[in-house]
Amino acid sequence: MSTGESLLTRPFLLCFLSNFFQGVAYCLFLHVPGFYASLGATPVLIGWMFAAMSVVAIGIRPVLGTLMDRYGRRGPLLFGQGLNVIVVGLYLTVDQVDAWAVIVRVLHGVSAAILFTVLFTSAADWVPSRRLTEGLAIFGLSGMMPLSVGGVLGDWILEGGDYSALFVWAWGFALLGLFASVPIRDAPRRGVQGETGPPPGFMTTLGQRDLLPLWWIGSIFFTAMTGIFIFLKTFVMARDVGSVGIYFAGYTAIAVVLRLGFGWLPDRIGPVRVLVPALLVFACGFGVLGFAETSGAVLAAGLLGGIGHAYTFPILSGMVVTRAPEAQRGSALAIFTGLADLGVVAGGPLYGELLERTSYEFLYAAVAITVALGLMVFLPWNARLAPASRARGAHD
Repeated sequence: MSTGESLLTRPFLLCFLSNFFQGVAYCLFLHVPGFYASLGATPVLIGWMFAAMSVVAIGIRPVLGTLMDRYGRRGPLLFGQGLNVIVVGLYLTVDQVDAWAVIVRVLHGVSAAILFTVLFTSAADWVPSRRLTEGLAIFGLSGMMPLSVGGVLGDWILEGGDYSALFVWAWGFALLGLFASVPIRDAPRRGVQGETGPPPGFMTTLGQRDLLPLWWIGSIFFTAMTGIFIFLKTFVMARDVGSVGIYFAGYTAIAVVLRLGFGWLPDRIGPVRVLVPALLVFACGFGVLGFAETSGAVLAAGLLGGIGHAYTFPILSGMVVTRAPEAQRGSALAIFTGLADLGVVAGGPLYGELLERTSYEFLYAAVAITVALGLMVFLPWNARLAPASRARGAHD
């Protein structure tokens, strides 16, 4: 980890730029549920398409985490970027929802999992420990800004073109992500091999007691987000209100303001003290979206969601970094980022089934309640284990 106090070092900025470009490529696929729907897919089938992508992404996480801890980040990073360029181009060959469409989706899950995990871990390596949450919050903007860019740019592309044009644009951004990754080198790390031998391994990190509450609340958070990333497009199409771009413009704008202006807040007053209201506001955003009947209401839902996300993701990731030994950081962040895919596996089919049987109002209300209940479980569980974390030098 970097020992200086500067956040905006050259390696950090290269990670930021690379993540931004590949993030735009990925977020243009916020519109892909509409593509599958145009090919005749039902909400349940769309949910399973996303779940298939994420199952494979989860499966590669143990190997990916171990490789990063033992051999570094650069090799997996360049492999993931090259694979991403190939896979995004393959969407141009999909013309029906069949086995080939699933294969392309699964390969996209592999490349996305690698890039999300490796770039996040590489950036964390270069963040000063005293400014950890702030640094991760700033880096997280490279993943949040593409939500707005992908949403708005996708709206514009599809107004005057078709999904093939969307995929060409995504391929161009994937290529830029590859170019930006080439100069990235690994940060110097202490004690990865050391006197105690190789890192303990993925399963040891998975079962570390004071990380378990973080796996729990992270799963709740990412599963809730599935209701947006998979079904916002079909919500807009069904309600004929707002747009993906409007929602994510508000979502991203408020997150940028909070992270740049008040990103220091969790490090200053304590992560958990900020996490609680952030998650509650995040939950309220789903309640507003479910009953939205105007573009203004969709925008308001996006603002609430962005407020919650602005703090929740960097706080949880920062707590993971501080609780995991440095030699296990790759595995710890592979698990944490893998929770996003676990959320899709759990939420995609479940939410699709709920939509088939109920309504968007019911779905998003259920998501909001689940987030609140998940927080109620997390708080006493985390409080019992936090003293052990502080004894090892982690800060909550």
